[in-house]
Amino acid sequence: MKLAFPFIQLPLRYDAAALAAELNALDESEWRPHPQGFAGNSALPLVAVNGDPDNDGLVGPMRPTPYLQRLPYLNDVLRSLGAVWGRTRLMRLSGQAEVSPHIDQAYYWAERMRVHVPIVTQPRVTFYCGDATLHMGAGECWIFDTWRLHRVHNDGDNVRIHLVADTIGGEGFWELMKLSRPAHVGKNGWPVRDVAPGSVPAAALQFETVNVPRVMTPWELDSHLRFLFGELQPNQDANAASGASLEFVRNWQATWSRYGDTPEGFADYRRVLDRYLGQMQRVAANLVMRNGLPFLKTARIMALNAAVADGNQAPEGGELRPAMPGPRSDTNTDLEFDRPVFIVSPPRSGSTLLFETLAKAPGVYTIGSESHRIFESLPSLHPETHGYPSNRLDAAAGTPDIIQSLHARFGARLLDRDGKPPTSKTVRMLEKTPKNSLRIPFLRAVFPQARFIYLYRDVRQTLASMIEAWKSGQFRMYPHLPGWTTPPWSLLLTEGWRDLIGKPLHEIVAGQWQSATNRLLDDLQDVPEANRCVARYDALLADPAAEIARLCAVLDFAWDRPLQGALPVARHAVSPPDPEKWRRHQAEIESMLPAIAATVERASTFAAR
Repeated sequence: MKLAFPFIQLPLRYDAAALAAELNALDESEWRPHPQGFAGNSALPLVAVNGDPDNDGLVGPMRPTPYLQRLPYLNDVLRSLGAVWGRTRLMRLSGQAEVSPHIDQAYYWAERMRVHVPIVTQPRVTFYCGDATLHMGAGECWIFDTWRLHRVHNDGDNVRIHLVADTIGGEGFWELMKLSRPAHVGKNGWPVRDVAPGSVPAAALQFETVNVPRVMTPWELDSHLRFLFGELQPNQDANAASGASLEFVRNWQATWSRYGDTPEGFADYRRVLDRYLGQMQRVAANLVMRNGLPFLKTARIMALNAAVADGNQAPEGGELRPAMPGPRSDTNTDLEFDRPVFIVSPPRSGSTLLFETLAKAPGVYTIGSESHRIFESLPSLHPETHGYPSNRLDAAAGTPDIIQSLHARFGARLLDRDGKPPTSKTVRMLEKTPKNSLRIPFLRAVFPQARFIYLYRDVRQTLASMIEAWKSGQFRMYPHLPGWTTPPWSLLLTEGWRDLIGKPLHEIVAGQWQSATNRLLDDLQDVPEANRCVARYDALLADPAAEIARLCAVLDFAWDRPLQGALPVARHAVSPPDPEKWRRHQAEIESMLPAIAATVERASTFAAR
């Protein structure tokens, strides 16, 4: 539904922690993958056609699924909004995943609002709608303009779960809308009512029974077409299409006067509609909406396919994705990557500190953060697509289409140390993502001039930091990994992870470290010596100026800033660096050293060379 503003907040606030606790009773097997297979996207149906959780349709009586009946506080949430409810789901987005740009346009959504209540979220979840961006806070209540192109990026490592409910409105809902506020209006003095569990008077929820006409009235049809013509991009010749549409509505009204919505008129309605579609194919095929959608396809999905329920054309749903430029449409994404540099290491080896320091070199470009989403938003590169084997990617995964896509995705996001995009066709890119320790052959296929920095850190310090990362809950990469028990899987997904099921945490991280280290050392052996080098974490801490100067000389990076004293704490650090910090977990770590001794020796020897 088109709204006056991209985001509008309703004056209600819910207990997100209580909602999240309620969801813990749900089993992982009850979540459904996205119907179009988008990686990292899954849902749990709460209201569906005939209450059937396996029916993702938009036509028919909407009724509660068995899942909603098990969630009393979610029932309170829906009751508090005073609306008639249509399709309603819990929508889950994995860490470092995205909801790709789309527009929810179908007959069903033309007059329905989409309500969002964030239940599990984090500050790095960003909702984009048109030119506006927003982080929806946990427990808040929002609607947004589904007519504008919108997308969601989860740049955090943890999962995001929203209640997403479609509604035509209702008496109570419209009263709440009178007290709503657009996102750009301040909250000072704005009244918000807290809705605690069990605080909403018990009443039966109201659900849609009729959501598609047997025959659309001429007045509704005229309303949809007038809206669409009003949304055309300017300076287009729409006179012929407008004239054909006026004639079509008049003929539809004449037919309506004879039959109304009785089946006896279906054949005549279909004849009038088919003639109009034939005309429009000739005169409206090139018309485009302001939101980037093709006019004729949108008209069919939004109105014409639902005009007569004669069985010849079912109303369409889905998420239309217009042809869009890259994330920064004002930036040239056809770049040449000159010797791009990838920092590779097991997780928690200090790569963020090295990355953030080298990113201050003049003429070096980065995307500003790790690239999980750039890779894994491409379905063929997400482990979910292949049954979660690991984050390993070999050279065969670097198909021409993947190479082109990754070049464009990185190129569209690159900024220098001052936040400015490239000004020339050739760039020096710096990248670091621990998963890349399992992707060296793939990266060489995608970026043939790639250079690699192997960052070496004392294994005891690395394992201690990995244990802290798992315990912190801030690095949950695949929290619903099929077959995995507890704790939720964190950090990169290594080969052979299933052998770690049921193991204590110190054995899990030791297995992760060993698998990642052996794999990256195997792959680095195949990289020409001129294209690889070693950085040492201890040297970086002891004498940052000397270590960075040495690396810049090897990498052919310039350097023009003094490094005095200790480096600042990296953004992903759980606690400040301390070479003796590992002793907090000394017993567990020392118990694992014999089992990984060969890999420890191998890494130390490689780094010493």
